[in-house]
Amino acid sequence: MKAYINNTHAIARIFCLCILNIALFSCSDFLDVDNHFKQTTQLDSVFKSKMLTEQYIRGAASFIPNEANLWTLPGDKRRPGLPFQGASDENFTSFNDDRHAAIKFLLDEMTPFYEERFFNYPRCYEGIRKASIVLQRIGEVEDISDMDRRDFIGRCYFLKGYYYYLLLLQYGPVPIVPENAFSVGASVDEMSLERATYDECVEKICEYLEKAAEYLYSERPSSEKSLPTSGAALAVRSRILLQAASPWFNGGSGGLYTDWVRKSDGAHFISQNKDNQKWGKAAVAAKRVMNTQLYELYIAKRKSDTPPLPEAVSQAYAARPIEQFNPAEIDAYRSFAEVFNGDIPVEMNDEIIYSCVSEGGRDSPAGIAMPAFMGGMNGLNLTQDVADAFYMADGSVFSLPENHWEAIGMDKKFSGYTLKANAAKMYDNREMRFYVTIGFNHCFWPASSYTGNDNSLKNIEVTYYNDGNAGPPANHAVDYNHSGYTCKKYVHFEDNNKATIKSKAFPTFRYAEILLNYAEALNELEGTYTEGGLTVMGRDENEILNAFNQIRYRAGIPGLISLPSREEMRDLIKAERRIEFACEGRRYHDIRRWGDAQNAYSKPVLGMNIKAKKNEREAFHTITTLNDDKARRYFDYKNYFCPLPKSALDKNDRLVQNPGW
Repeated sequence: MKAYINNTHAIARIFCLCILNIALFSCSDFLDVDNHFKQTTQLDSVFKSKMLTEQYIRGAASFIPNEANLWTLPGDKRRPGLPFQGASDENFTSFNDDRHAAIKFLLDEMTPFYEERFFNYPRCYEGIRKASIVLQRIGEVEDISDMDRRDFIGRCYFLKGYYYYLLLLQYGPVPIVPENAFSVGASVDEMSLERATYDECVEKICEYLEKAAEYLYSERPSSEKSLPTSGAALAVRSRILLQAASPWFNGGSGGLYTDWVRKSDGAHFISQNKDNQKWGKAAVAAKRVMNTQLYELYIAKRKSDTPPLPEAVSQAYAARPIEQFNPAEIDAYRSFAEVFNGDIPVEMNDEIIYSCVSEGGRDSPAGIAMPAFMGGMNGLNLTQDVADAFYMADGSVFSLPENHWEAIGMDKKFSGYTLKANAAKMYDNREMRFYVTIGFNHCFWPASSYTGNDNSLKNIEVTYYNDGNAGPPANHAVDYNHSGYTCKKYVHFEDNNKATIKSKAFPTFRYAEILLNYAEALNELEGTYTEGGLTVMGRDENEILNAFNQIRYRAGIPGLISLPSREEMRDLIKAERRIEFACEGRRYHDIRRWGDAQNAYSKPVLGMNIKAKKNEREAFHTITTLNDDKARRYFDYKNYFCPLPKSALDKNDRLVQNPGW
C-alpha cells in the first residue's frame, strides 16, 4: 500500500517542518475549516489548543467527497467525487468528460490510470492518518472540557470508520493501517501492507463506528447539524452490515472470487461460505438506530389540495394500521418532496440522520436536470425502466394504458403540483413519488425565483420533442436530454438558474433506509439472532410489515396486509428500494450486493423517441431503444469494484489488483 506510504512520507516531511496545510474543500460545515490557518503553525502547538485541534479535525474530514455531487464534479480538481450515481443503471449524462466522469464507468472507459477524478484511495488514507494523529495526541489538549474531548475522539473514530467504509464501497477490501500513524523513519517495507479481507474490513469499520457511537453526542444544536452524531455512526454500521450480509459478499458470487486470495496466507478476499447470521447482525444494527427513537419518517399533514386517498390504500390501512402513519392524514407528495427540495431546514427534519450540502448552480443535482434555457445543463437522462418502476396511485404495478400517448386533456392540481393537460396518459394517476422524482415531457416547472420580464422563464411547461423548448443552446450542441426523462427530486418549485437554485441538505443517510434495511435483513434471516441484549427473529411478520408499511403509507400507497413468501417479499423490498432511493446513489450498491448487476446493465437502454417533433406526439411517446454513443452499457464482473489506482500498485508490490482489471 505504497500510495499510502508516499502520502505518509510527504506529510511526515511537512510535519518535520512544523507546517500544517488545512484543505478547504468539503461536504458540509463538518468538513469546512471556517477559520483556517493563515500562518504556519507548529504541530506541537496544535494540540495545546482546542480551537486548533478542532481545525485539524476539520482538515482530517476534508478528504470526504461531497456526496451531493451525484452527476457533476466541480471544476476544482482537488475535490474528489464518487462514481456511484453517475455509473448507475438508472441514468446517464449527456456529457462524457472529466466533469461527468462517472459515465466512463458505464462506457467501459474507466482504467486503473484514470486517477484524477474518482480515485479516492490516497485521500481516504490521508484522512485516516490525520484522524489517527488526533487520537494519539488528544490527551495533550489543555483548554478543553471532558465532554468536548470525548466528542473530538468520537469524530475521529467516525472519520476512520467512514473513510474505510468509502474505500470498501469503491474498491472492495483494502489494507488496514496500524492504529498509530507511521513514524517519520518507518521503512518502505514496514509501510507496505497487504489488503485485508472483505469481512476483516467490515469488522474494522464496525469497531471504529461502535467507538464513535460511544463517544459522540446523540444530538446536535442547529449550528452543528452537519457534525456526525452517535446515530450517524450507527446508520453507517447498518448500511455496511447489510451489504456484508448480501449474497454477492456472503458466499454467493458463484465462485467468481475463488482464485482471488491474499498472497501471505491464501485467505479469500471475499468469503466463499454463506453465513446466514450476518443477516442477524444487519437486523440488529438497524434496530439499534430505530431504538434510539431520535428519527422518524418526515410527514407533511394533509391539506385542502391533497388528492383523495385511493380506496385500496384505505382498505389496507384498516386491515393493518400503524399508529401515526394513517395515510388519510398524510400529504404523500409533500412528505416525500420536502425531504429533498430544500423546503424544510435539515434541523426540522427528523428523517435525515446525516447529510451534506448541495450548493445551487448548474453543477447541482437541480442544475444538471434543468433545461438549458433556464440556465441549466439539460444533461441528465433517466431511463424508461426508472419511470416504469413507480407504482400507480392505488399501488398496482404500472402498465401502459391504452392510447398512452394521448393528452390527459385538462390540468390536474394536487399538493402544490400541476400535471399539465398536455401530459400523456402514461403519466397520469401515478403514485406521488413518481411526480416528485421524474421530470417528463410536458412536465411543469414553476421556476418562481425568476422575477424578470421574460415570461418564458417562469411557469414553464418543458418539452423534449426535437423542436421542443428543452433543446440545446446554440453554443453547446450536446446540452440536450437524450431519453425524455430527467430527475426533479432535488428541484424546488422556486428553482431557476436564471435567478437562483436553493441550497439543499443532501440526505446521505435517512431513516427510510434504516426501515428497509431492517425489513430486508429480517426477511432473509433464518431463526433468531442475539447481540448486545437485542434478539431479532427471522421472518417476523409484525416487525417486517411495520417497517415496510411505514414507507408505503408515507408514499400514499397500500401497505401489505400479510407477509408473503420470502422470495416475494425479497422482490417487493427490491422494488421499494428502487423507487424510494431513486437517484440517491443507492441503486449502484444494491444491484451489486444482490448479484443483480449483470442483468440490470445488460438490458437495452430505453426512453422516449426524442427525434420526434411536436406534431408527432404518438411517435415521441413510443418507447425506444436509445442507440446514441452515451446510452451504451458495459458490465463485466470486474465492474463490481473500481480498479485500484495503478500508482498505488506500483508503489506496493504486496497489493493485488481487483479481479478483471
